[in-house]
Amino acid sequence: MSRIYQAGTLNTSALTVPDLYVQIAQPQSLTLSGASTGILGVVGTASWGPTNVPTPVGGMGDYISSFGAKRGNTTDAGLAVNIAQLQGANLFRVVRVTDGTDKAAAGALSGVTLTAACTGSAGNDIVATLAVASRGYSLVVSHPVLGVSNYMGVDWPALAQAVAADSAALVVLEIPSEAPTFSAGGVTLSGGSDGGLPPTSAFIGVDGVSRTGMYALRGQGCSLVILHGITDSSCFTIQAAFGLGEGAYMVVSGPQGDTLANAVANKASAGLDSYAVKLMFGDWIWWNDDTNGLMLVSPQAFSAGILAALSPQRSSLNKALSGVVGSQKAGMSGVGTTYSVAELAMLFEAGIDVICNPAPGGSYWAVRCGHNSSSNAAICGDNYTRMTNYLASSLAGGMGAYVGSVINDTLFGDIRATLLGFLSSLVSQGILGITNNTLPYAVVCDASNNSAARIALGYVQADVQVQYQGINEKFIVNLQGGTSVTVSNSGGNV
Repeated sequence: MSRIYQAGTLNTSALTVPDLYVQIAQPQSLTLSGASTGILGVVGTASWGPTNVPTPVGGMGDYISSFGAKRGNTTDAGLAVNIAQLQGANLFRVVRVTDGTDKAAAGALSGVTLTAACTGSAGNDIVATLAVASRGYSLVVSHPVLGVSNYMGVDWPALAQAVAADSAALVVLEIPSEAPTFSAGGVTLSGGSDGGLPPTSAFIGVDGVSRTGMYALRGQGCSLVILHGITDSSCFTIQAAFGLGEGAYMVVSGPQGDTLANAVANKASAGLDSYAVKLMFGDWIWWNDDTNGLMLVSPQAFSAGILAALSPQRSSLNKALSGVVGSQKAGMSGVGTTYSVAELAMLFEAGIDVICNPAPGGSYWAVRCGHNSSSNAAICGDNYTRMTNYLASSLAGGMGAYVGSVINDTLFGDIRATLLGFLSSLVSQGILGITNNTLPYAVVCDASNNSAARIALGYVQADVQVQYQGINEKFIVNLQGGTSVTVSNSGGNV
């Protein structure tokens, strides 16, 4: 009788019974998928929603459903999402933080206490209405932006059970030990508050069993992260360490109305010199918010938003930004005082970027340098940070399948094929580029870099070299004009 086995479960060198042995081999895939480079992590304040929980958001509609309307605080997460979305970003992980004094709204209805499911001032707009229905009683809980829910039950315990079963419920019911009788009516919850401005430590959070603040974004795949509105330079190196560990590009900013000298001095005193952090000069941006009106906002969301919308090989340099009304230096007209060459040189040499108008391509608002905070010229570009994190995350996400495999030439060949196939696909997509007909990558994984002694200890090494594409930062056009100039056209006469 024939026997069926899964490939790898049968020792084919020790068969004793004459028979037919069928081995089912799973389709082998030598492909490697690239990691996402468009997820922007935002840590900020809000008037509703869970605290210290990374919440997926696709845009302002999702944000409002999860965190309520925007507020006029410079640390408001909704402002960051709105601004970044306008630049083209569409994938967010939002973490709400508070100072701990925030309170949930509450109200009493027919002897039962209704408490808002989340803290914050948005809870003060929750209206609960109790009415007689065909199958008992109806409890309608509504909010202008968070939505409406209708619960049915024959008594208060049944209604409480229905509310508890709804993961998106806006309220929590607290029923006395002796359930009260029904009395139709309604109540608007009150007493909810957002608390005060959280300290920097709340935005950084704690990296423990229950992670908070920035650390709640661990493992979320964020390629960019902002602690919105935080300008405390003492936390910049902490953010750098997080960015290096998570493969995330941290975008930070100096305080409103900063001076060039102070910005350079603060960066130096903070000890910030890392490709994992992009430091924006504290020339804050005027933004005409559709909820709060004209206000000054941090340049973080503009820079992070445009980077999230770009492929990893590209730079934020000279990309037109949307929604900018003006800046502190230029004024609200946007055509006032601009930066001199000397001022820009002072910032860029110190590893500080800035948003200003005009840009190299014309009279529009754009990030002016496209650099991170590193002083190393070989790694100071946005494209270095983004490409390095992209490649590292892609390899980390797919190459682990080879762990546990038998080490032989077949394994070496499979590893090379996977890596070479992935890198080749990046060339076809323009993420890597060919110059002078030379491939921009090389992979070595064979006996030359895997000795018998290392193999015996269970080690396998693959050496991968990748040449990134450069960014045109200093474009030189040599012009020679005059009546005495002799023109030579290599392409022939027109």
